[in-house]
Amino acid sequence: MGAIPGKLLRAVLKKVYRPALVPVEHKHELLRMGTAYGGWSFVNCGNLHGATIVSCGLGEDASFDVQFAKKFNARVLLVDPTPKAVLHHEALEKRLGRAATAPYARGGKQPVEAYDLSGLAARHLELVDKALWTEATTLKFYSPPDPSHVSHSIVDFQNDYSKSSRFIEVQSTTLGLLMSEFGLERIPLIKLDIEGAEIEVLLDMMKRQIFPDQILVEYDELARPSRRSRDRIDACHRELLRCGYDLIHCDEPTNFLYWRRDAASA
Repeated sequence: MGAIPGKLLRAVLKKVYRPALVPVEHKHELLRMGTAYGGWSFVNCGNLHGATIVSCGLGEDASFDVQFAKKFNARVLLVDPTPKAVLHHEALEKRLGRAATAPYARGGKQPVEAYDLSGLAARHLELVDKALWTEATTLKFYSPPDPSHVSHSIVDFQNDYSKSSRFIEVQSTTLGLLMSEFGLERIPLIKLDIEGAEIEVLLDMMKRQIFPDQILVEYDELARPSRRSRDRIDACHRELLRCGYDLIHCDEPTNFLYWRRDAASA
């Protein structure tokens, strides 16, 4: 028997190692903001207006963050130490207050001219150039296999967890430290697009009893299915359910929305 073609093998692995992540029925009103690549779905509720949210993983597509800040007059803390993300934010800041003059691009690299930044000031989109993690320290931030890609990874899942890949060093912070630094008593929404580190961060949040009303999370390891990735995601999912969250929506293939059952819906 010959070798299984790579495309077929990946399809088989995705089926075999796909965690059981099934959204429950709900009556919440959902909104989706951002591009096809960088957009997210969330519950439209009253406590988002004028709020501060935490958005981890800026990359080069701030479409969700910009649209959210405009609609809700919100402050979005953009947490990302990736060099390309820092440069993207610098370019975005130079256009604050200006309307869009170009369409969105396909894919994950947006021209800053595509953002409608009218009515927005620096306070609406603040960059924290650190990686969200379980402690404040210096971390190795492993490069993606394709150097043209923007996303680095703490756990190096993109290179089969080898931790022998090329890396840069970055400073990390925790959600608790961010809350203290920015005077946040409660977080109505957090977005985690942090390239495999979401598992450790979510488990640490639950351990420290930090419970945002909404958690928007990309389980990046679903893109590279294995027994290890399935077990890690399953364990995280079970802990979120145990701590009072419901999985209420999935934007295929990797983005999920958790809602805490005691969260205020108005």
